[in-house]
Formats: sequence, C-alpha cells, structure tokens
Amino acid sequence: MNSNTDKPSPSLQCADAIEISLYIERKGIKFYERALESASAPRVKEIFTRLAQEEQDHKLSLQTKSQFLQPALRGKGIAKKPLDPEIESFVNEQIFKEGFFEAIGGGKIENDRQAIEIGIESEKQSIKIFKKLLELEKKMEVRAVFVHLLAEETRHLEILQAAKKECFGR
Repeated sequence: MNSNTDKPSPSLQCADAIEISLYIERKGIKFYERALESASAPRVKEIFTRLAQEEQDHKLSLQTKSQFLQPALRGKGIAKKPLDPEIESFVNEQIFKEGFFEAIGGGKIENDRQAIEIGIESEKQSIKIFKKLLELEKKMEVRAVFVHLLAEETRHLEILQAAKKECFGR
C-alpha cells in the first residue's frame, strides 16, 4: 500500500470485500431512511424511497453472497483468514474512522435541499472509497465486488444530482 516500497499491496479476501461493502450499504440505508423521514416534497420523498430500497437490495445481495461463501469455506475446513493488518489499518483509519459518514450529515437535516446535498456528498465519499479499494486490490473476484458497487454508487450520485437540479434549479 506504500508506493515508496517495492512490497506488493496485501490483498483482501472476497468475504472481506463483502463485509466492507455491507458496512457502506448499511450506512446508506440509515441515511436515506433518515432523509425520507425529514423530506417534505413528494418528489424528494420518492427519490429517497427509491434510494433506500436500492441500498436495501444491495445489502441483501451482499448478504446472500456472504452466506454462499461461508459454507464453501467451512466445507473445505478452511477458516476465514483474518484481514491483513495493513489493510485493516487502512480500513479503520482511512475509510471507517469514527464519525466518517456521520460527519457528512450527522446533525439534523434542515430541509430537502440539504438532505439531497448530504446524499450527494455521501455518495461521492462512497465512490472515493471504492476507487481507493480498487486501486489497492489485485484479485479479480474482489475487484468485481467493488466495481459493481462503484457503478451503483455512481448511479445514485447521478440520481441525486439530477434531483437537485430538478427540484432546486442547480
């Protein structure tokens, strides 16, 4: 992970990628449900309902993949390897540091415009995370998890940006 050394970057297991992705999806669900509760305009409520449902669908899909992987590992008598300490440090310190998503919109949502803007910033942060993880990861099956969710988060960002323009003119 240090570009100043010739040491190769440690690699995630597929189960690790799914766990990291599940964390992000759970944060998205929590935000969109909270934004939905505070939304007043019908169109904004519609958008947040859609995004909350999509995040829930992503979470269920990831949980299914995780359940699929676990029996395969147990059946072979292979325990899940612990996360490489270098990656664990990166995840804890750079991605999920205390208040990571909450800092973006942890306070009270004042109005629909603010909720959409917080959603935009949250999606941008998720995209940044997945891009960084893709940059570090070499295994194709792990990259596939991140690429799929990067595409979904990018689509959510586009939806929110279009909603902001539609509802507030810019």
